[in-house]
Order: sequence, then structure tokens, then C-alpha cells
Amino acid sequence: MLAPQAIDAQGHRTMTNAESIGIRCEAVGSVYHTRSGAIRALEDVSFSAHGHELVSIVGPSGCGKSTLLRIIAGLQQPTMGRVLYEDGLGKKGRPRSGLVFQEYGTFPWMSVLDNIAFGLEMEGVNREERRARAMDFAERLGLGSFVHHYPRDLSVGMRQRVDIGRAFVSEASVLLMDEPFGSLDAQTRWVLQAELLRIWQASRKLVVFITHDIEEAVLLADRVLVMSGRPGMIREEIPVPIARPRDIPRDQQCVRDITWRIWRLLEKEVRIGLSIR
Repeated sequence: MLAPQAIDAQGHRTMTNAESIGIRCEAVGSVYHTRSGAIRALEDVSFSAHGHELVSIVGPSGCGKSTLLRIIAGLQQPTMGRVLYEDGLGKKGRPRSGLVFQEYGTFPWMSVLDNIAFGLEMEGVNREERRARAMDFAERLGLGSFVHHYPRDLSVGMRQRVDIGRAFVSEASVLLMDEPFGSLDAQTRWVLQAELLRIWQASRKLVVFITHDIEEAVLLADRVLVMSGRPGMIREEIPVPIARPRDIPRDQQCVRDITWRIWRLLEKEVRIGLSIR
């Protein structure tokens, strides 16, 4: 799925095909207007994500994480502020973005192979090349023997792998992932976390990854951005000093320490949201 090109409150529309894309949010805010009045979803969100990074975002439920991702993708314009995109040569513009959501987005009338190749088809890649590239990713994701099957024949985890394959195989410079493993059981999550890292380490595209799972954020990311409750803003930016390539170091004390540090930042607001004192 390719995101629209709108990038800021003024609706500027440009694009770059740069391989290394950076994102900079500058004082991004978002206000929803309802019958009960205005709701501030985001306020003064500012951060940068550099080319080839994997950046995780965590925060309490309802803090605007998904709204922020939609703004970065160009699916929604900010009420205030702007999002800038820049490649390594200093060229600004709206890059292609691959999107992966918690609710898998496979097309039920398409085979696994055609689902993975869909983004390439939208980009105008010829049939032979897109099917060859999609087949390569299907095999890397353990779906090689299922390429002619349809989503109804697959488990939830396998359908999620199809979504991930479609995002990574595309020409997108930036991957935006909104709770992609949120609906999966723990064992499947572990497998897909490892597969995501393996594929990302080969492609090194910029990934912005939203999750409610603090440990997941730490295990995958170079940096974790911790958001406040609504209106959401960046409370703290926490680097994850674990070497790459990374083999899901769940048992490292460093992982436990960072996970606990993030929880301490979030605990009070999570309890307030649950009305637990």
C-alpha cells in the first residue's frame, strides 16, 4: 500500500526516490472536532528519525500514536506543525511509504504471491519482475509453498507475514508499522519479531514501529520514543545500545533495564487511564 503524498498542514505534495530517507517532525499537533468539543490528540510532537534506523514509539492507549503515524504517512494532515523528509543529499520531498497495520490487509481474492506483489504492480513494475521479487520474499518469510494459496487458507500469523513481505518488497523508502503483531499469540510474535529484524537488517530501510509492548520496542529498535498521555507528546527518547546484527537478546540485563525504565515513565499515566491509583 502506497501512502498519499501530502506532508503538512498546507498540503504540499512532492516526492523523492532517495534510498536513505530521514523524517523530521516539527511541533506536530492534531485536533479532532466532535459534537462535544475539540479533542487535542497530539501537541508539539518533535523528533527525527534517520535513514536506515528502526525507531519504536510506545505510549499509553489513546495517546495519539496511530494519529502520528497517519500524519507521517500523509494519510492525515497535521493541524499544527509539519513533517519534513530528507535524503542523504539534502533533497526534501515526500517518499513512498509502506504501511503495515495490526489488522492484516491481505486481499482475499488474491493469492499470496499476488498479495505480496501488489505494491510493485501499483508502482508499474512489469509482471515478470514483480512476481520474481515477490517469490523471493515469500521464500524468505517461509511462505514459499503457499504462494498459490489464498488468505482464507492461512493462519493469522502467515497473513501478517504476507503484509510484511508486501511492505518490504516494495520500492518504499520508509516503512510505517502500526502494532503489526498486536493480535498475535506470544509464540508467533517471537517468530515474526526475529523475521522482521532479519529482513530489516538486509534492507536497512527506515522503519517507524508503533507498539504497546515495551519489551518488543526495546528488542527491535535503535531508539525508543516514549509518548505521554493525551494530548500525546514525546516525553523521552531512549537509545538502545545493543549491537547490530541483533539476535533478539531477550535475556540481556540491558533489555530488562531499559524496559523497566520505560515502564516507570508510563506507569502513572497508564494507571490514570485505567482509573487505578
